[in-house]
Amino acid sequence: MSLAMARHIITPSMLLSLIFLLIYVTTSSSADERRPYIIHMDKSAIPAPFATHDSWYTSTISSLSAPDGIAAVHLYTYNHVMNGFSAVMSQAQLNQLERMPGHLATYPETYAQLHTTRTPQFLGLNRHVGLWPTANFGNDTIIGIIDTGIWPESEMFGDEGMPPVPERWKGACETGDEFNSSNCNRKLIGARSFSKGLKEGGLNISKIGDYDSPRDFFGHGTYTASTAAGSRTPNADYFGYAKGTAVGVAPMARLAIYKVLFSTFTRKLFAIDILAGMDQAIADGVDLMSLSLGLPGLLPYDENVIALGAFAAMERGIFVSCSAGNSGPQAYTIYNGAPWITTVAAATIDRDYAASITLGDGITTVQGKSIYPESIYISDVPLYYGHGNASKEICDLYTLDPKDVAGKIVFCSFGNIHSQILEVNRTGAEGAIFATDSAQFLNPDDFFMPFVAISIKDGEIMKRYIMKSAQPPTVDIKFQITVLGSKPAPQVANFSSRGPNILSPWILKPDIVAPGVNILAAWVPNRGFQPIRNDYLVSEYVLASGTSISSPLVVGVAALLRAAHPNWSPAAIRSALMTTAYVTDNIHGPILDLTTGTAATPLDYGAGHIDPNKAMDPGLVYDLDRQDYINFLCGLNYTTHRIKIITRGLNYTCTKATLDLNYPSFMVILNNTNSSSVVFTRVLTNVADSPSIYRAVVKAPTGMRVVVDPPELKFDSKYSKQGFTVNVQIDVAEVILKSDYIGNYGYLSWYEDGGNRVVRTPIVSAFGP
Repeated sequence: MSLAMARHIITPSMLLSLIFLLIYVTTSSSADERRPYIIHMDKSAIPAPFATHDSWYTSTISSLSAPDGIAAVHLYTYNHVMNGFSAVMSQAQLNQLERMPGHLATYPETYAQLHTTRTPQFLGLNRHVGLWPTANFGNDTIIGIIDTGIWPESEMFGDEGMPPVPERWKGACETGDEFNSSNCNRKLIGARSFSKGLKEGGLNISKIGDYDSPRDFFGHGTYTASTAAGSRTPNADYFGYAKGTAVGVAPMARLAIYKVLFSTFTRKLFAIDILAGMDQAIADGVDLMSLSLGLPGLLPYDENVIALGAFAAMERGIFVSCSAGNSGPQAYTIYNGAPWITTVAAATIDRDYAASITLGDGITTVQGKSIYPESIYISDVPLYYGHGNASKEICDLYTLDPKDVAGKIVFCSFGNIHSQILEVNRTGAEGAIFATDSAQFLNPDDFFMPFVAISIKDGEIMKRYIMKSAQPPTVDIKFQITVLGSKPAPQVANFSSRGPNILSPWILKPDIVAPGVNILAAWVPNRGFQPIRNDYLVSEYVLASGTSISSPLVVGVAALLRAAHPNWSPAAIRSALMTTAYVTDNIHGPILDLTTGTAATPLDYGAGHIDPNKAMDPGLVYDLDRQDYINFLCGLNYTTHRIKIITRGLNYTCTKATLDLNYPSFMVILNNTNSSSVVFTRVLTNVADSPSIYRAVVKAPTGMRVVVDPPELKFDSKYSKQGFTVNVQIDVAEVILKSDYIGNYGYLSWYEDGGNRVVRTPIVSAFGP
């Protein structure tokens, strides 16, 4: 048995609970309990005798008295995401440290979790025209993936045709369990792992269920890395589905991997290790960073280490993309909502996976969703339907008799499909056909037995055939069908977290939506992934879903934009993505919410669905810098101390305390008064090569009157700037009477005079939390 297959099998249900759920855990401690802490220090307070901050920190730790005889243990020194360190100490030692000069803040260890062929075509990327060739496919941009590591042998990390590693790269390829420097190449230029927080938290890395190295055991890191920047790989598929050439969004970009999650079966991802990974990524010289994980959305920005690390990255021009979370479809469930982070929601693409059903009359056929992985053909198999018994008709748990369904395909009327799957499997039937709707989301690993999910309408066709058939009803089923051009698409995924962001609802979150449902990408072949009967199937590629997937897709597009426009700031890249996004599907209707089947809103998808080719030439951008974000923090009434934590002790001034950030969106937070008004101030920067004139066109939300001043902007040259105001008069009573709140939105669009560019910005209202 190979090394890879010698590892224990993790069931998909365990894996998905680790990958796609968000859980925040706080721990309690007694007065003498030792535990890990992140300590934020004031850089300016370093005593004169110390040559480096690291020596100051280690000296400080060693100076702490230990009444119990156990000295404090240093873990990491942070030089970029903050000025500080992490250490394991007792409460008594922490009390001593917090009284010392230079101490800014303490963060007790917190835990987070991870939030995965056709996609480039769906995004409009073409090898011969548009953003791909203009950006040289992302050549020499460096993407840092903060995740579960990487499986370096995957063909999607091959470096054929890639030039030498950029000289500016400062990273390394660490050795460890089943991983050494030879695993890196001109594509995978760096790989590190961070586990001190895990180990000092009293947990060990499993010797048979993970690798104490950058090697990926879970598959999630491999998946996200290949999604963002995988090399072109022919003949990829998932058990016969999605056949074709797999390729990442930025196939010539470099990858740097920072493993921060290990298999502990505790669902814990340590903030200490996340912060260390982000700090090292900045030090190594990444251009972009993707985190498909998150700490709780209610943590203030000065207490959220991902927000702190992303702020430091932003200051160095590093674009940071994060998953919005998988807690939808409820409102106010956004994670990673700091305005300096690009927050990404998830949507479907125009590819689906199906099975074809032919009824026993030889005439009637219907097609439904199926990702059953075995190549089988069910022919002339008896069809069972529990007609006359309401519980059996919907296949309630423990209602079907195994003797009645043996050797048959069971048809189940509309019900809870997940419990129906369990019931049919319990009885040992040959397979099943379920009438269901899109609100009941199915993952590939749900298909551990042969079944097809059909529409409720087609379910009625099935019923009529069964009831009217003169002969015992039968059915044929053909699996492994991939459907391209399925409509409508995109649709916002059920699980995708929705806005507004409860911490700062004045900023529209999510920012953007991107493909994140059943996307094919690389996986780890070290264990069985897909359950099937009493076994597990191994695959080098899988179909997965989550905002975990949409975030690296966006960072891949951002890498292309960075390659095409090296001088653009992270805010300019985000603005280009947002103002060129589209809000209609492939049948020219509004983008739908997969949960309800009705029109989605910017609170679901942000500014819209990414359009990489249009983002390459947005015309105008809403830019932001460090001072703008500080002014926003001042507007949030953050104290001097709290802002100093975010700025890592660096000096700052509140030049203007405001909640009106120069963001490519307008959020109107409603209150209970009958009428109100709000004035937004914005500045646009011309990033086109020539002078231009733009005219404003407004589609106002219900119950609002919107006035733009001035209504025309003239830009004399590239990088020239023009400001304007948007005055919104709100009749709250009319909003309540004529809208459903959630659907109350409009747009301000700047149309280029004599050109094709349109710079669109959503105007969205929501009641405050």
